[in-house]
Amino acid sequence: MTTALTEPHAAAPANPTGAPLKIGPLTIDVPVVLAPMAGITNTAFRRLCREYGAGLYVSEMITTRALVERNPVTMRLIQHHESETPRSIQLYGVDPEYTGKAARIIAEENHADHIDLNFGCPVPKVTRKGGGAALPWKLDLFRDIVKAAVDGAGDLPVTVKMRKGIDDDHLTFLDAGRIAEDVGAKAVALHARTAGEFYSGHADWSAIAELKQAVTSIPVLGNGDIWSADDAVRMVEETGCDGVVVGRGCLGRPWLFGELARAFGGEGTSVNATLAFVAQAFKRHAELLVEFFESEDRGCRDVRKHASWYFKGYPIGGDLRGQFSQVTSLDHIDELIAQLDLDAPYPGAPAEGQRGRSGRPKRPVLPEGWLDSREMATDATSELQEAELDTSGG
Repeated sequence: MTTALTEPHAAAPANPTGAPLKIGPLTIDVPVVLAPMAGITNTAFRRLCREYGAGLYVSEMITTRALVERNPVTMRLIQHHESETPRSIQLYGVDPEYTGKAARIIAEENHADHIDLNFGCPVPKVTRKGGGAALPWKLDLFRDIVKAAVDGAGDLPVTVKMRKGIDDDHLTFLDAGRIAEDVGAKAVALHARTAGEFYSGHADWSAIAELKQAVTSIPVLGNGDIWSADDAVRMVEETGCDGVVVGRGCLGRPWLFGELARAFGGEGTSVNATLAFVAQAFKRHAELLVEFFESEDRGCRDVRKHASWYFKGYPIGGDLRGQFSQVTSLDHIDELIAQLDLDAPYPGAPAEGQRGRSGRPKRPVLPEGWLDSREMATDATSELQEAELDTSGG
């Protein structure tokens, strides 16, 4: 089986600035961040991506209240492999007190080197509780949460990831960006869609440029529709942003981080993405998941959802493709790989482009009366606190 490391495409253009990304005391060699994705960016996937190129690799979203109450599953999710540096955890919370306590736990117990705050999740089970992309509409609550995280984190840098707003009539990103900058966040990242757009259509990169003009003392990162290294460089050129956040574009393509590193003037692994190489990358991912879960059965069940992304565009029959989505063991994966045409070359365009969630715009699900005021009603705060443990992912 050959996995020769040779360039499959033309070289991507160089970073217009060549500058590393500075987030408070942290210096990231290339201005690239892995977006937190629920059920995806566990330590196994982060380690795999890191094998191809440098960047800031962020954990799955961690609920602040669950962390404060030391939920066993949550305490496992915040763990990092010894090879991971710098370590990054994303927090989700709707209550300043819990957010501050969670940030303090991370800092004082040395769980991470960086904390990101989630204000971008558009899924209904989060927004209906006033969380995620819905929360920045309440300016006072947003300010209090970010400030609590900054105060609790001490010397650890805190950043904010957000969307444009709830919908086109209720945009929040400029206000949120300025507030985050004002209370001590060390960077802001914008997914250039509204919650209502979900993952549909095309990201509005002009909003990233607008945010960059409004927020001047800390880095502004762009997110949305980065499917290739060329897309990342083009985003920087068109918007002036200081770096990029990559989510769905790396699903089934962890080697994208090598391409991104090289595009921004750093060092990254160059691969020849033959079917043989991709199959072995899938197997490597499964092995890391088995190690993370300490269970071959659990690890192989988890890797199943990645199969369609890895083999997108490659000449695999429908039956065999389905079997990769039902693997039961590492030996089973080897048996399936042996049935592939391992000499099949990188297929080009069919393997490129969008992957992961898309779909249609969705009317955001919000708490009753949420849009009536940009200030948080005092009697509503306790309801958000009680709801926090019921939200996750996105």
